[in-house]
Amino acid sequence: MSSISDADFRCQQGDTICEIRVYEKEVIIVPILLLATFVITLVFILLLRFCPEKVERIRLSTLKPTYRRELHGIDAPPGINVLEHESIALDMPNSYSTFHPPTTYPSKKLSLSVDMPPLSSGAQAPAYKLVPEAVVQPRELPRQRLPESFNLVTPLPGSFPLRSNSAVSLYRARMENRNVILRVLNDSADAAERHNFLGFASFLAQLGPHPFLPELLGVVSLRAPLVTVVEEMENRDLLSFLWRCRQEDANPPCEMTERRIFTMAQHVVSALMYLHSKDLLHGNIRARSVLVSKAHTAKLWGLNGVFTRKNQAATQKDDPSMKKWQAPEILAKRDVGPSSDIWSFGILLYEMATLGEAPFAEIPVNELLQFHQRGKTLKKHPNCSNALYGVIKACCQWKEADRLALDEVTRKLASGEKSASDKVLKGAPAVNLERYLQEAGYGEANSYTIF
Repeated sequence: MSSISDADFRCQQGDTICEIRVYEKEVIIVPILLLATFVITLVFILLLRFCPEKVERIRLSTLKPTYRRELHGIDAPPGINVLEHESIALDMPNSYSTFHPPTTYPSKKLSLSVDMPPLSSGAQAPAYKLVPEAVVQPRELPRQRLPESFNLVTPLPGSFPLRSNSAVSLYRARMENRNVILRVLNDSADAAERHNFLGFASFLAQLGPHPFLPELLGVVSLRAPLVTVVEEMENRDLLSFLWRCRQEDANPPCEMTERRIFTMAQHVVSALMYLHSKDLLHGNIRARSVLVSKAHTAKLWGLNGVFTRKNQAATQKDDPSMKKWQAPEILAKRDVGPSSDIWSFGILLYEMATLGEAPFAEIPVNELLQFHQRGKTLKKHPNCSNALYGVIKACCQWKEADRLALDEVTRKLASGEKSASDKVLKGAPAVNLERYLQEAGYGEANSYTIF
């Protein structure tokens, strides 16, 4: 009341300015504070609505580091629509990325002697060097709690029922109205496996887009589980596709013709030329390393070995299950080169023509090198035309210098496609898996997955 008394005493009747000075706190300061609170609240609500990723970054920056795992769907109990509330925005700017790839690869780690002289010659060919490139970060997919994106998530088993030691599990899912494959790092993965998982994602981003390499759609690395999102190839791996083409009542229908072999082979060669242009060797060309889309587009996969050799300067993996596809110089533990991939490509053509038979089925793995040294090669299959068999033989020459170059392979495939038959190829109606594994040289410890 004293303030009112003071105002009545100090201010003349009708003197508004004098009254405002007396009631300054009530009519100015308090309303301004209320207005400021309203504006801040409104800005925060707008950020939550239109820029939730910035709010997430601010929130994470204020938290203390924690190693507690946060589950968001993939490892949820059966029966739950996993990840149904996880949204992935594909149009986020590259600046929003919490993924930190490995340090730029030193050139000394990228140097890989891969071109060797013919085994019968003493001349030394120049080393085939990997050229270091700037590391590109894969697009980070922020996980917002909205009702769209990852849904219909189901496990994706491998094509072979072999024991898997992989730290990665595979899932089919829908994202942004398209089918995708989720490569999910298991909870049991250690620090090295986490580093490898994210490093491989960075490597795929560094490769860049190519029409005949599976498309990397992004990664989720803000929180566990770590996920790499890749386009789905509906017909899965080529080997399974070839085996399905043997069945009369295959569902979905599957047919392989000689013309389709030439067409799909050109897809693989295009991807292989792209890798070689970046001074990268694939080292694992075979039917199980090729993925097939619904429209029968072939895309070259099996790139983890490429990443491992580039990142760790590792040598060609000594895996018995790969030997039937490896060139003689690899079996002899000599340096490998681009022509080693061409040899394997010739074996891939044989797989396609035979609808997935194991190459050199009658030759034990430990006798392969001697078999090649005697100048013997793959037998001509009844499904194989002279043109196709000629390409196979030209790719699988003992001397590297005698093998076709990739541009020559491309020309021969394009020429063969023009005159190729559209007759549907036939093979044995069923595959004896145990026999195939034995003929292909698989060991008990080997695992098989398409991704």
